[in-house]
Amino acid sequence: MSEKRRDKKGRILHNGEYQMPDGRYRFKYIDSDGREKAVYSLRLDHNDATPQGRKKTLSLREMEKQIQADLFDHIVSNGGNMTVLELVEKYIATKTGVRPTTKSGYRTVVNVLKNDSFGRTRIDKVRISDAKTWLIKLQKKDGRSYSSIHSIRGVLRPAFQLAVDDDLIRKNPFSFQLVEVVVNDSVRREAITREEERKFLKFVKEDEHFSRYYEGIYILFKTGMRISEFCGLTISDIDFKNHLINIDHQLQKHYVANKYRYYIEETKTESGKRIIPMTPDVEACFENIIRNRKPPKVEPIVDGKSGFLYFDKDGGIMYALHWEHYFKHIRDKYNKIYKVQMPVVTPHVCRHTYCSNMAKSGMNPKTLQYLMGHSDISVTLNIYTHVNYEDARNEVERLYAM
Repeated sequence: MSEKRRDKKGRILHNGEYQMPDGRYRFKYIDSDGREKAVYSLRLDHNDATPQGRKKTLSLREMEKQIQADLFDHIVSNGGNMTVLELVEKYIATKTGVRPTTKSGYRTVVNVLKNDSFGRTRIDKVRISDAKTWLIKLQKKDGRSYSSIHSIRGVLRPAFQLAVDDDLIRKNPFSFQLVEVVVNDSVRREAITREEERKFLKFVKEDEHFSRYYEGIYILFKTGMRISEFCGLTISDIDFKNHLINIDHQLQKHYVANKYRYYIEETKTESGKRIIPMTPDVEACFENIIRNRKPPKVEPIVDGKSGFLYFDKDGGIMYALHWEHYFKHIRDKYNKIYKVQMPVVTPHVCRHTYCSNMAKSGMNPKTLQYLMGHSDISVTLNIYTHVNYEDARNEVERLYAM
């Protein structure tokens, strides 16, 4: 009968275990692909002390338990030696037919991982605490906003779920609530008051430079259109005979195929496709825009559409970023002149303001949902919660007078 193998402390070693001359322990095994593998540790079991000055790791027998469990469940050892970056790239490769805006978001995540050591981490080494620590680092050290981190986690979580489904790892380390880890520093874009809206429009209309954008800004305040929907409007979308605006697409400009280009995209949701009525004042604004539009000699065509309403000084079609800049410059100029400061006003604030005004005027929620192009009534109903004491008092007085 052969003598049992023992370590230097006299403990019996199991099959596959061996203590090397330098004191380290080794365990050899055959992985799920039939290849011989080995793991090493300074400790045989969890009760052993870690040698002074060395980093504490799992003991050899703790590693053996993990390996045996993975082999039983057919989990690929070492996560298939795939890094976080490689996993994300694999996940992105499975997402075909996505919008250019989504592709742009994917590129952002890939670039973040390429420039971060976390992207080079082997996926089976990522624990929940590692994932949380990394997201906290993105906010506190790298200065990324909550919305940016939300988007990044929105790619990593399904990517790691793909690894779980492919038996590369046992558990998804990103399956936690983001708000429990990262501070939500997003600034809520509130509607402005009717008085602020009136002052803002009056300032634009009377300003020598910005007055050229007055009609467009007025339309945004009075229709609640998304800025990408407004930029995508063409002359043929304005029905002066029936006093209607047809919204069935939006204009975007993103980095696609190694260059920035315009493209036409469907509305944000299926509910975004809608026909909204034009009030006489909005119709007059459209008439002025069309009368004064100055297209380049060759009208630009984007995915078969032409006749866009606004162009920049170089003859390019004005898109969302142009308007974001104009709104900022207008507000900066206003606040430089007047002591009473104008709050943040953006194209989205115009949309939010329109929705709030219609809600406070008593418009039926379902009608407002249609006009806003909201796919979920809860988004519309949330606007009805943005009331204050004055709103409540006026509503009570109105009902009492009935």
